[in-house]
Amino acid sequence: MSTFQLTINYGLAIVMLDRGRSNAINHQMVKELTTCIESLEHDNSVGGLIITGKPGFFSSGIDLIEAYEYNEEQSRGLWTDFLLLQRKLVSFKKPFVAAISGHSPAGGCVLAICSDYRVMADGAFIIGLNEIPVGIIVPDSVFSLYALWLGQHKAYQFLMEGKLLKVNEALEAGLIDEVSAPESLLTTAERKIRTYMQLNPITWSQSKLNLRKELISKLSADQTAVLNNMLEQWWAPETRKGLQMLIQNLKSKSTTAQ
Repeated sequence: MSTFQLTINYGLAIVMLDRGRSNAINHQMVKELTTCIESLEHDNSVGGLIITGKPGFFSSGIDLIEAYEYNEEQSRGLWTDFLLLQRKLVSFKKPFVAAISGHSPAGGCVLAICSDYRVMADGAFIIGLNEIPVGIIVPDSVFSLYALWLGQHKAYQFLMEGKLLKVNEALEAGLIDEVSAPESLLTTAERKIRTYMQLNPITWSQSKLNLRKELISKLSADQTAVLNNMLEQWWAPETRKGLQMLIQNLKSKSTTAQ
């Protein structure tokens, strides 16, 4: 797998996202992560999963620079498979902790909130779902997932304004569960997940799936109409114009950082 690194230690799988400076999510990463999650789900030697990133970035979300160049078939494939990955992560029956190593907007936040528990590195980082200002329609399944942690009121307001939260704001809102010094992030995440892994795995897993039954049902439903609406707006001239401006800004920041 070229978009992340996988290590397994004493029954704990650690997936470290590893694609460029910001771990931007392209179609290849989506497909590779989905294959990995499916494999870990059925590996009886694995009792838990941590997903993390590199210092400074968990993931900046969908790679808009690459995705902008996709044709209609490629675009449909990306969003179809991203929704599938979300379903695989939400229905992952084993303990799953996100060790959020830095910025985590948009698609990065989606990956994180699929988990059972989120530890975020302390620092000047942001997390949240800012799809609407970018021009991407938010599926109701994403709202349901967001609301699982924030409650419907906050999830609705935050989504509609594309709010990005600082670390302390995310902790206060319930979007994350714990803040850690960056250098001890993985240690903190591992300490938490091993408390889950010590419990009876059948009892723990079935209870998790019971509590997420409604959410999993929404994610398992036919997404064709949702995807059609998303893609229609994705290709709308005003959205493409906005994306062009955003991409120019991203490229400018990338050049400045080099």
